[in-house]
Amino acid sequence: MPTVYLHLVRHAQGYHNLRPENHQLPDPDLTPLGEHQCAELQRLFAHHDKITHLVASPMRRTLYTCLLSFAPAVAAGKIVYALPEVQEVSNLPCDVGSAPEKLAAEFGEKVDLAMVEEGWNDKTPGSRWAPEMKKLEERAREARVWLRELGRATVLGEERDAHIVVVSHGGFLHFLTHDFDGMNAQYGTGWQNTECRTYEFEDLEAADDEEARIKETASSWRGRRGSATGLTETEQMELKVALESRLKEEFGGA
Repeated sequence: MPTVYLHLVRHAQGYHNLRPENHQLPDPDLTPLGEHQCAELQRLFAHHDKITHLVASPMRRTLYTCLLSFAPAVAAGKIVYALPEVQEVSNLPCDVGSAPEKLAAEFGEKVDLAMVEEGWNDKTPGSRWAPEMKKLEERAREARVWLRELGRATVLGEERDAHIVVVSHGGFLHFLTHDFDGMNAQYGTGWQNTECRTYEFEDLEAADDEEARIKETASSWRGRRGSATGLTETEQMELKVALESRLKEEFGGA
């Protein structure tokens, strides 16, 4: 059976990445360095001609990273599907997105905003998008299931590999991959700007797999870590517990 490859990418440098004070900037743009990082990712990415789908968080920095880094696919007619589930973790102003109508005016037909409904950027306590552990884990699960079904439609309908690019955020990518290596209680991330890692679904054919777990491909792991071994389950759990404690301390909730 053909394979569904997920090419997961952290967005390029935004103005909020320059200094902590900039975390107060709402939905910030990319810096000139960030635009250069996109050009470098475009140069280095080896599968432009194989891309079947482009997916990104509806934040402006992720949409621009996707459009710039994967411009060959955009030029070939691929549109970017904006997926709210892969937006960033926190509710700082820099991590709260713009209204759907503003995004529509800015990006036009290049981005499909059908899934971006009013309220997608409401991260207040009690909302679906609030930075609470259970809600973050649930939307990561929902995102994986959605991506799995997107890929299945290609591999089953067209009988070829699916190559899905997903541009998201450093914090949320840890939840999406179940890998908290490099993420600390202050929301530091192990993902560099425009870093790309490739994953596969652990069991693409299991319709009853509600978690839709993914695993990094051997070649992707070797390319960034060589012969190093990953964290143990215990170490992953320790990082997760520390993060959950920090979320409860700062935001409350379950």
